[in-house]
Formats: sequence, structure tokens, C-alpha cells
Amino acid sequence: MPELIADDGLALRPWRLADLPLVREASEDAYIPLITTVPAACSEPAAVAFVERQWGRATTGAGYPFVVVTPGGRPVGMVGLWLKDLDQGRASLGYWVVESARGRGTAVRALRTVAGWALGELRIPRLELYIEPWNTASVRTAERAGFRREGLLRGWQQVGSERRDMFMYALLSGDR
Repeated sequence: MPELIADDGLALRPWRLADLPLVREASEDAYIPLITTVPAACSEPAAVAFVERQWGRATTGAGYPFVVVTPGGRPVGMVGLWLKDLDQGRASLGYWVVESARGRGTAVRALRTVAGWALGELRIPRLELYIEPWNTASVRTAERAGFRREGLLRGWQQVGSERRDMFMYALLSGDR
């Protein structure tokens, strides 16, 4: 699991048990637990289990779960590069930033950094994002990071108790 540095000193690094306060803050968000594996009811054991799952994903080759850390050293989010479809020449990404750190371009810089690493170092030809149409902040993040909207996938993903539409965004190695 590498450590990456984005512009302005933003760091992307592996998860640590010291990141449990980040997991707790993310679990209090109304949306993050619905679309990720962050536990909605975040006890200490649930937070530890979440961090251990991230370690397992990196160890088994399922993906690269990065913690997003500000230049001041505060963990504020996550960017995951998931390799489930790597044999098809594509990987997907997901990202979140806790509410207390939003609105500063952190997600854009983190996403751009991980995507650049995936396209350049790992030579993955195609990167994909799935974003709910109402999520304008995430749409702006994807577009500012260079991803292009390709279409609407109706009923694509289970979110909470319902199937929801998702915009499909992609970034190809030739787009850089």
C-alpha cells in the first residue's frame, strides 16, 4: 500500500487504528454509511472492524483504500480504488470527506492524485465512478478531477433500502 502526496501537501496513506475518530465522524453522516461500509452505529469494535477490513482489502489485492490527510495531519476522508474488474481493464473509485472538512477542494485533489497514480503507475486503462444524480457536490468533484459523464444507469445500485439510479463517470488513460 503506497503513500501518495497530492498538490498542496495533502497525503493519501493506509489506514491506521489512530484513524478511529475519522470512522466515528463519518458514521454520524446521514449519507456515508448508506453508500460505504462505514458502520452507521459506530461502537469501538465496529470502528476497529472497519479499519481491519481496509487492511484486508489491500492485503488481498481487492483494492487500495487510502485515508485522506490534510497538510496539518488531520484525517478527513477516504478514496478507494477498487480492482474487482481489473481483468476487464477497468477499476472503480469511491470517495468521501467528513462534513467538517468539506468545501475546500480536498476530495478533488485526493481523487485526482489516486486516479493519476492508477492510470500512470498501475496502467489501468479505465477508471469509473458511480454518482447519484442528486449529489451535485460529488458530480462537481468528479468533473473537476477530469472524469467525464457517460450516462445514466437506471436502478444501478442498492442504497439503503432502495435501488437508485447512478451517473456513470469515467476517466481513460488517454484523457490525461
